Amino acid sequence: VVLNLSLKYDNTAIAVLWFPRVLSAFCAGRRNSTMEPRMNMAEYLISGGTTYVPEDGLTGRQLFSPHEGLTYNDFLMLPGFIDFGAEEVDLTSALTKKITLKTPFVSSPMDTVTESNMAIAMALMGGIGIIHHNNTIAEQADEVRKVKKYKQGFILDPVCMGPDNTLKDLMSLKKKFGFSGIPITDTGQLGGTLRGIVTSRDVDFLGDESLDRPLSDLMTRREDLVVAHYGCTLEEANQILQSNKKGKLPIVNEKDELVALIARTDLKKSRNFPLASKDEKKQLLVGAAVGTHKDDKDRLEALVSAGLDVVVLDSSQGNSIYQINMLKYIKEHHPDLQVIAGNVVTAQQAKNLIDAGADGLRVGMGSGSICITQEVLAVGRPQGTAVYKVAEYARRFCVPVIADGGIQNAGHITKALALGASTVMMGSLLAGTTEAPGQYYFQDGVRLKKYRGMGSLSAMEKNGSQQRYFSQGENIKIAQGVSGSVVDKGSMFQFIPYLISGVQHSCQDVGGPSLTRLRSMMYSGELRFEKRTQSAIVEGGVHGLHSFEKRLF
Repeated sequence: VVLNLSLKYDNTAIAVLWFPRVLSAFCAGRRNSTMEPRMNMAEYLISGGTTYVPEDGLTGRQLFSPHEGLTYNDFLMLPGFIDFGAEEVDLTSALTKKITLKTPFVSSPMDTVTESNMAIAMALMGGIGIIHHNNTIAEQADEVRKVKKYKQGFILDPVCMGPDNTLKDLMSLKKKFGFSGIPITDTGQLGGTLRGIVTSRDVDFLGDESLDRPLSDLMTRREDLVVAHYGCTLEEANQILQSNKKGKLPIVNEKDELVALIARTDLKKSRNFPLASKDEKKQLLVGAAVGTHKDDKDRLEALVSAGLDVVVLDSSQGNSIYQINMLKYIKEHHPDLQVIAGNVVTAQQAKNLIDAGADGLRVGMGSGSICITQEVLAVGRPQGTAVYKVAEYARRFCVPVIADGGIQNAGHITKALALGASTVMMGSLLAGTTEAPGQYYFQDGVRLKKYRGMGSLSAMEKNGSQQRYFSQGENIKIAQGVSGSVVDKGSMFQFIPYLISGVQHSCQDVGGPSLTRLRSMMYSGELRFEKRTQSAIVEGGVHGLHSFEKRLF
């Protein structure tokens, strides 16, 4: 057989290669034909020790060593060993050198993403919100103050009316906000002396002929009201409501001025938030963004007075003398205030800001869904590479990194964290939620909310956004963002738990019981990655179906 094979193919190497194996198989076959059952042919075709496990995938260093820009979609993490439940995964991570969060989520300082409502929701769910600065100093400070004064179940900014307002005014307000329990103060605003309250019980049976009647004639007067005094706990307020069978409970100070309101319907919906981000005074954590110009020093002072916990120096390119000088100013005048600098995408940029005293770094340039910096200015870096390179350098100085931009789903969050980021900053992912600023509207039967980049022309009509892109004072504005819309995502109190669960399950699949362990696995080479071709990306998504419905939670 060997001779014929070698003659047929005129290749003696084949005969030399196969002769020992064929002879062995032949002899074994002869023995087995008379003494033992014949062995499976696979045993002759598969060889190798049973203890051998081939090396699979790439380490983080190998993944990014070819010096090519990778985004989150360009790679996957390979699965590891599971010996813990997904609910056991610890998502605790550092925001700055001195601030730790129980969930690694940060909302972006954009005027269509983060104001007080979003910041409150983020803090209650274990993250933190950064209030945008595309507004006046007083407006931004007031938003920070609302977060710091927030108490669960207390309405700190109730809609108020004055005694001279009419029933018609009340009906318009009810149509707009969907409720009719309105406190009446002498000024018509929060902080005025409480005069009474108008509820649906007072106006339900009134006809059109009463539309011009003043609320002073219709309201339940102050002497007939049950009130609670400022400083009472939520439990005490709840007991007062239950014992007096009232729907609304005004909270007043020693001057009988209205400072808050409690509604029975809100108490019914009250929940516990064990992950809530709080300071040593048990107040919610909140951050705010400022620019790097002279008037931003006045803005900073107002924010500090309002109770700010962390300030973000907001610039599309943070490696500038302006930001370094501002950073040094803050550290000199407010040494205990935590400062997040950025944005950066290279180690050299990070070095300059770390040397100036940054407590955290914000990483990303041109990767956001509404950002066109890379397209218009040809400057930036793919987000996956940017996060890995900056985090790998910053970790040597114990400076946490925030992955800002490019986050489209829970999988992207885990990838950013696995590449070394401590937290992720989200804009478009949160913009469609109930707590984001703006009103919903319908288009082609879809419920939407407006979302715009801070580098868009519409946003740069205000000075705060212009400063971020170094465009203030210029006659010609260079847009680095666009305006658009995003689909309604519902309340943050349903959306954030979905993201938390998604990250926990992702960490479980790769064998990381905590985010600290996940990063340790990446740097040690235990966590392996795989690059994806375009065909692999298509295969990894929904494909081959005539139609489908994609519901995430």
